[in-house]
Amino acid sequence: MMANQPIFILPQSTERYSGRDALRMNITAAKILENIVRTTLGPKGMDKMLVDSMGDVTVTNDGATILREMDIAQPAARMLVEIAKKQEDIVGDGTTSVVVIAGELLQKAQNLLEDGIATSVVVRGFRNASAKALEILNNISVDARDKDTLKKVAMTAMTGKGSDFAKEHLADLVVDAALRIEEDGKVDKDSINIQRISGDSVEDSFLAEGIIMDKTPVSKNMSRDIKDAKVALIKYPIQLKEITTDAKIDITSPDQFEAFLNNEEEMIKDLVDKVVESGANVLFCQKGIDDMAEHYLNKAGIVAYKRVKKSDMERLNKATGAKIVTDIEDLTPEVLGSAGHIYVEKIFDHELTFIEECGNPKATSIVLRGSTRYVTEQISRALDDALGVVAATIEDGKVLIGGGATEIELVKQLRDYGDSVMGREQLAILAYAEALEIIPRTLIENAGLDTINLIADLKAAHEESPAMGINVFTGKIVDMKEEGVLEPLKVKIQALQASTEAAEMILRIDDMIAAKNGLNSTGPDESGNDNSGMPPMPPAPGMGGMPPMM
Repeated sequence: MMANQPIFILPQSTERYSGRDALRMNITAAKILENIVRTTLGPKGMDKMLVDSMGDVTVTNDGATILREMDIAQPAARMLVEIAKKQEDIVGDGTTSVVVIAGELLQKAQNLLEDGIATSVVVRGFRNASAKALEILNNISVDARDKDTLKKVAMTAMTGKGSDFAKEHLADLVVDAALRIEEDGKVDKDSINIQRISGDSVEDSFLAEGIIMDKTPVSKNMSRDIKDAKVALIKYPIQLKEITTDAKIDITSPDQFEAFLNNEEEMIKDLVDKVVESGANVLFCQKGIDDMAEHYLNKAGIVAYKRVKKSDMERLNKATGAKIVTDIEDLTPEVLGSAGHIYVEKIFDHELTFIEECGNPKATSIVLRGSTRYVTEQISRALDDALGVVAATIEDGKVLIGGGATEIELVKQLRDYGDSVMGREQLAILAYAEALEIIPRTLIENAGLDTINLIADLKAAHEESPAMGINVFTGKIVDMKEEGVLEPLKVKIQALQASTEAAEMILRIDDMIAAKNGLNSTGPDESGNDNSGMPPMPPAPGMGGMPPMM
């Protein structure tokens, strides 16, 4: 009797997809994600409007922002998002390319698998093709760290991101900021803050002489213009610790109450005296400063700032040389920093504090202007990408030709390499080469040009010169090196490595086991749509049904 009873080793609510069903589901999800961001690629890429649950609107064609703001639930698609975020963290650009290349690699792999080629053969072929591609990239890269090249790299990164009319001016700001804080061939992007201020035009943006904080002194009675500042940076609060809710204080007479208040005042005075004894005349505190402390600090001629952001504290440390102390007992003259001029200035409707005339500042600020908040936000993202690629170029010292030239050269040389390999692995290498063609193809499609003829012309032009690429503004095949379209080698290498690893990881999955709603935690509503407003994805052949990606 027991022989015909089904045996459940997983809860009945568990969803399981195995074999080709699991692979097809993951590849389909990756392709959907690719198609979402693919239209944003290149100078002629389109924008996306993202509306969050609070109704806040973001308009952008920055891949990192789109992926970060989208609420993705499908596991394989979420893996691609995480890899794209890592690309942004490491090199600051190329997130869209990572997703587009990974999606195309998976599509090519699916075709090979349906032709009967084993997954292990496809993965091995992709891995060998990736290694060869990295070798080719290093061979065709050009050494460059000069200011002119850095400016071209910055302008290439910003093209098509809402800043085209002022990209030359903005590129100058980015390059000057990066070179100012460069240290031992390294650029810490976090040492450059972009202060967005709406009002006026983008051309009015400027690079500050030092750093800028969106803060003003705690009291309006404090000086707003200090020369020869001695700067103290502390994390310790200049206020009394709050009494806990279960504490009990017995006060039975007015004299005791007065003594209690006097004792509190003395404790505050002791904290302020520690600051005075250090010799500081400007205090930046990461914690709070209470009203009584404000009074005594002002009386002592000390300008104080409270609730300073951690990132600003770190930039102040790099600019002024002051050490950040966590205990006020450690505040001594030796830990103070210096600045020749600290002052408050109003720009449009923002009051900002400028810290200037520092000895050898390793932090700086860019003031970004724009007509509206949406404009400044979009251009800020373009500046952030430009900072990333300039930092990568300074650190690596190598660049590649843009405009699809590098990818076409990779396709050409990888095909030659694939022809030299025997067996079925050759098919995987040739498929890898064909997948890389998606970048120049997408650039042409997004520009509304003739894809088939231009790709053919581009391949023919590469028989003469590896620098030939597509100028999407004119629709002509031109020498992109002469056009000044350059990209960092580091960004391309990271993008290829990340997309190949992501494709391999997804290809090796042959079983998906998830708790109920694990693939779509929100589930569809009564109309059959999920909370993203997208209808459920139709089931693929042999899959039964697939939950929505978002």
